[in-house]
Amino acid sequence: MIRWLTEPVPRGRVAAFRTLIYLFVAADLAVFTPWVRDRAAVPGDLYQPLLVGRVLPLPTPTPALVTTLFWALLLLALLAASGRAPRLLGWSVFALYLEWMIVAMSYGKVDHDRFGLLVALAVLPTAGRARHGDTTRTEAGGWALRVTQTAVICTYFLAAWAKLRFGGLDWLTGSVLARAIIRRGTELADVIASVPYLLIVAQFGIVAFELLSPVVFLLRKRWQLATVGFFYSFHLVTIATITISFAPHLAAMASFLPLERVRPVVWARQLAARRSIDGMAGGAATADHGSRVSWPGPRRSTEDEVPAGQDPVVERPAGP
Repeated sequence: MIRWLTEPVPRGRVAAFRTLIYLFVAADLAVFTPWVRDRAAVPGDLYQPLLVGRVLPLPTPTPALVTTLFWALLLLALLAASGRAPRLLGWSVFALYLEWMIVAMSYGKVDHDRFGLLVALAVLPTAGRARHGDTTRTEAGGWALRVTQTAVICTYFLAAWAKLRFGGLDWLTGSVLARAIIRRGTELADVIASVPYLLIVAQFGIVAFELLSPVVFLLRKRWQLATVGFFYSFHLVTIATITISFAPHLAAMASFLPLERVRPVVWARQLAARRSIDGMAGGAATADHGSRVSWPGPRRSTEDEVPAGQDPVVERPAGP
């Protein structure tokens, strides 16, 4: 079990995953959860902190607190994405993002797609330093990625457990997806909904998929990646039909991927170098072409030129 939890991975994979997660945190503040800043305008009486917010305890959100939290988290997340000071910046981002989520989820609604991301932020500082492209393997980095993977799969499995616990078999045979389509469905969802019993089949399929998700750990690497690809396609269909993205969950699920092979900076440098070489070659060819003299026929060397009044030499001298 310990060997499985600490299976070594390339440091380059840890570096790439770390950059991805911290850049997502910055994007989350600006794109996915900017509405959290509006919580500062809500009366404090409506703030009902989650259990962790009551245990610590944390202060009631105010405009000054939320604004400071936003800008500090945005700055530190961008710095952490560079890989510098992984422990100091990593723990700071985790603490601030945890508070950001407590503020977001303490007004009556808790999103379960944040679990894997929060776990990733909690364990990445323990992975130590890692550079992009480094092929040396690290057990600490392997543990961080494995724990994140486990959190991702637990999100699926526990979601199915919650469906059956609170909804029972009625969740499978009821109108859950039909209500979701009525509320926020797309044209594609309307086409699917028009097929008799297809939504019921889809509800059985969703629960089966979530309950069987832990099987991904038993598969060989090739089949495991294919299964993770299926997970992503499932969420793509979800976005296309009922416009639910699960973006934080998708970012955390990248812990399954060989991210060390994705090196956009190196690709950009290679592309720039290739264009530079092509430009130099094109300029040299143009210069060479301009220096040549156009001849109407085959060129002859100066040694073959015949002085005026002398017969040309063809195999043997002319005359006797």
